[in-house]
Amino acid sequence: MAKELKEPILTIGTSASTLPSSLLSAVDDGHSKIARTSLADSTTSRVSFTLDSTLDSVNKIEQTAEQYAQRAGFDEETITHVAMAVREAAVNAVLHGNAYDPNKHITASFETTSDDLVIRITDQGPGLDPSTLPDPLAPENILRGSGRGIFLIRAFMDEVHFRQLHPGTELTLIKHRTPAQSGT
Repeated sequence: MAKELKEPILTIGTSASTLPSSLLSAVDDGHSKIARTSLADSTTSRVSFTLDSTLDSVNKIEQTAEQYAQRAGFDEETITHVAMAVREAAVNAVLHGNAYDPNKHITASFETTSDDLVIRITDQGPGLDPSTLPDPLAPENILRGSGRGIFLIRAFMDEVHFRQLHPGTELTLIKHRTPAQSGT
């Protein structure tokens, strides 16, 4: 019988060097389980964790995105855009996907390769068909106070992919490192 998740689970894979302590502190709140593994490519690093459907989790995911984008070598403006896009995706997962259900969790993974920063946000909700979303720039929607999250995500990232999981949705956000920046 599976044990119910009560705390975040964090797995980290990185090359021979360890992740900066600032990244670990962003996602390690003292209750997380951390595991490290080596990866073949020295420009590749990966982190993944599962969190409760709360705004505190959204904040942790945004903070990790900002630090991961910085570590990937992006400039300040791009780091801000990546963090904003990831925050929107995490809010959608918690609010629209899981409806703050304490029995549902969100998963976030961050991977840096020599070419890309790849971020996946997964919820356990009913699923989302992005083609059914109203156009936030249509005259009837322009003054609405919500409904621009996916629009912003697409504007700030180079690629955005949706995958239905039944239940749940996985949103993959990709920012190209062109030309490839070196991590610090």
